[in-house]
Amino acid sequence: MNDPMHTVSVIVPCRNERAHIASFCADLARQTLPDGWALQVLIADGRSDDGTRELLQSLCAGDPRLQLIDNPQRIVSSGLNRAIDAALGEVIVRMDVHTAYATDYIAECLAALKATGATCVGGPWRPVGDGWPQAAIALAFQSRLGSGGAASRRADFSGSVDTVYLGAWRRDELLRLGGFDESLVRNQDDELNLRIVRAGGSVWQSAAIRSTYTPRGSFAALFRQFHQYGYWKVPVIRKHRLPASPRHLAPFAFVGGLAVLAVLAPWSMLAQGTLVGVLAVYALAALASAALLARAPHRLRDTAGIAAAIACMHLGYGLGFGRALVAVLLLRRTPGAAATRLTR
Repeated sequence: MNDPMHTVSVIVPCRNERAHIASFCADLARQTLPDGWALQVLIADGRSDDGTRELLQSLCAGDPRLQLIDNPQRIVSSGLNRAIDAALGEVIVRMDVHTAYATDYIAECLAALKATGATCVGGPWRPVGDGWPQAAIALAFQSRLGSGGAASRRADFSGSVDTVYLGAWRRDELLRLGGFDESLVRNQDDELNLRIVRAGGSVWQSAAIRSTYTPRGSFAALFRQFHQYGYWKVPVIRKHRLPASPRHLAPFAFVGGLAVLAVLAPWSMLAQGTLVGVLAVYALAALASAALLARAPHRLRDTAGIAAAIACMHLGYGLGFGRALVAVLLLRRTPGAAATRLTR
């Protein structure tokens, strides 16, 4: 087939990514599409101030498939919507600058949409770290304790899920759903998938859609990331009047329980003993979960690192969730972008 009959539009949110944008675009150039498909790439830059924008302009000048989209709001959800508005393709595939992709990534997204009829398809999270502690953080994402048993963290799982990593959609269905909620700085993908399911659609994970995600490089950055996830989960639950899964409430229940016990501990021996017991059981569970994933030759160090990463995930998420509850329910404030760093 000489002339393309179909177009797939890749949408990419971006801000201050000078160190990664060229390799990402090179990854895109290696994508192999099915016969009859052409590629359009829309990179929504959130007013980068590190030279990313100038580099993108140069890259776009050298490849007519690339298009720079301005995102003055600077947040991911608005950037995605600006890119969707400019998309020409009948299928839209979301991609992220901090991810490496198999050469058939887009082709497998197209195949999964066709084979399943799902509203949204995507692959599993496959985090890969370089050095310590990033490698330990990557392994923590694979822990059932760390992830709460989410199917989207299982690299070998194909089937219905409540959310997928990134995602691909038919453009008309995505527009009918209203795109991404721009009131959300984080969790906009989870909220869209919840909207899909509640509207009678389906979200499908295919293990054949392969990519590797680069996780945060420090425990502090990981804590901040999950603090943001927890914070912005509250507006999603408030909007829909229910969580996508009970596991989304578990970190706050854990952190809230610890807080109550800590407050009561000075006046209650029972509270003191319970607090110590809960922390001890949690530490043992985290270490046991970590030990199953730790690898030679640094098994002891990795066990400690994975357990620390699991704790950062749970505590960060739980504290962020609690902070949002105070802001939304007690102080009657609307969550805003100031609560979240706009850069990675």
